[in-house]
Amino acid sequence: MKKLIVLIITFSSIINIMQAQDPNFGIKGGLNISNITGGDVDRNNLFNFHIGGFAEFTLNEKLSIQPELLYTKQGSEVENTLKVKIDYLAIPVLAKYYLFDKFSVEAGPQFSFLVNDKIEFSDNTTPDAETDASSFDFGLNFGFEYDVTTHMFVQTRYNYGITTISENPDVKNSVFQIALGYKF
Repeated sequence: MKKLIVLIITFSSIINIMQAQDPNFGIKGGLNISNITGGDVDRNNLFNFHIGGFAEFTLNEKLSIQPELLYTKQGSEVENTLKVKIDYLAIPVLAKYYLFDKFSVEAGPQFSFLVNDKIEFSDNTTPDAETDASSFDFGLNFGFEYDVTTHMFVQTRYNYGITTISENPDVKNSVFQIALGYKF
């Protein structure tokens, strides 16, 4: 219930900002370097991707709000024995502060909803299985963006998982993203 209330308040705030501003829209995509942290198993990074769209609402010369809608593939690999693959529909809501004309720092919450989860075994004799991943994940994002041109930008971001994605053991998402985007 608390998650639903937070989500409603967030979307209400975004709608109020949308009504007051002329947004810039765009698309982005890039590399995910993800891992699952916690528990007592050593895991390796899993390389995957994210793709989606965004709207940037300028509040003043230095500050803007940028909600996004992303499809993101995350997970982890366990010592060449199995891969845990978890796909989300993610909604980051970022506050962006422009330090310079083309360079900004960003931070904000991310609300992620489980789309698909699977464990793939390397031996090919064991069938794939579902994980016990939670249907909702909450995290915090921190990152940087550089506008290469008026329309093109590059971005790096780290997503720190706050909620556990599985209770047995208590594990959380950890994702580093590198993206290339286009502003219309």
